Amino acid sequence: MTDVVAEVAGAFVLGVIVAFALAWSLRQSKPNDDAQPEPQAHTPADDRFDALVRALPLGVIMLDRRLRVRFANRAAAAIFGFERSRARGTHVIAAIPSIELEQRAQAALHGELAGTPIHVTGKTVNRSYAVSLYPLAPEGQGEEHPEVSGVLVIAEDQTELLALERARQEFLTNVSHELRTPLASIKLMLETVNDSGDEEARKIFLPQVMGQVDRLTTLVQRLLEQARVESGELVLQMAEIDLEEVARPIVQSFVPQASGKSVNIELRSVRPAIVEADEQRLSQVFVNLIDNALRFTPAGGSVTVTLDVEDGHALVCVTDTGMGIPYKDLPFVFERFYVADRSRTRGVSGAGLGLSIVKQIVEAHHGSVSVESTLGSGTTFIVRIPMLALES
Repeated sequence: MTDVVAEVAGAFVLGVIVAFALAWSLRQSKPNDDAQPEPQAHTPADDRFDALVRALPLGVIMLDRRLRVRFANRAAAAIFGFERSRARGTHVIAAIPSIELEQRAQAALHGELAGTPIHVTGKTVNRSYAVSLYPLAPEGQGEEHPEVSGVLVIAEDQTELLALERARQEFLTNVSHELRTPLASIKLMLETVNDSGDEEARKIFLPQVMGQVDRLTTLVQRLLEQARVESGELVLQMAEIDLEEVARPIVQSFVPQASGKSVNIELRSVRPAIVEADEQRLSQVFVNLIDNALRFTPAGGSVTVTLDVEDGHALVCVTDTGMGIPYKDLPFVFERFYVADRSRTRGVSGAGLGLSIVKQIVEAHHGSVSVESTLGSGTTFIVRIPMLALES
């Protein structure tokens, strides 16, 4: 429903801009429009149009029949990196050095509507814009040979939309990879057991099959959990909780996995930490952070879970001696579906859901989660949750 409203609102805004632009261009146009444009007297209507367009977050540029800039709002100047006063009267290629945009503008002069927008990157800010061009022709003219009075150029910020599309594509790639690998392993091991008929083969491969099934189950559970969180179905059952009582059995459950990798895992409780929280959800935080640490810690390394208190908050630190996280990836590790460079984490990366779920659960408890890491020297995830105020 929100998308429909946004689409209708966007169409309405575009319609208003086109209507004003057409009226403005007709007022400004002359029979000798091919001549160099002369300064026109400013009218109250011009002021109203300028104020309207200046307030829009869209970049708006008016071109005449010779593709000279007749008007540009501040947003357009910021996006394309030109000065409005100098751009006025110059050819569009001088203001915006884009051959494709000029070609689209030439096509618009012949009444053609561009199929897809041109995507450009802003010069002053690191954002992406979809640039659309519209021919301006007065209503009532013949449809076969309309007399186009100019071209309207609109640049719309689509940074978030493009980022969402990249995330969607990465998600499909990551999940496909995560599903395909265990399924292929399960199929191969079952075929081996079926063909051999050997009891020894059953003992070797069936536990591995169960392990791969558990891996698939975990992935599906995380996908469902992510869907619940984003749909607003994350309901907390709050109770008084001692973090050590929650963490200790979880850490113990990871001991066999850690031993299998020759990784040492331990729990350190510096000071008692009592919080009001949902024990099941908090358990998910511990499980996801510890599982993440073990996956990226090589043989001979260690994973340490430390519980402490600081400034009225319970502190949970999960530290590993693994490969670390590149500095460029640190700002994005809590984004859903984000996965660091697979060439560096081959065989251990996931679908990019665990840390996103951790962040949303912690924030639902009015807490925060952060990460500190040095490439090649390990990583520490730090969770802060408000302490329960005990009555004296």
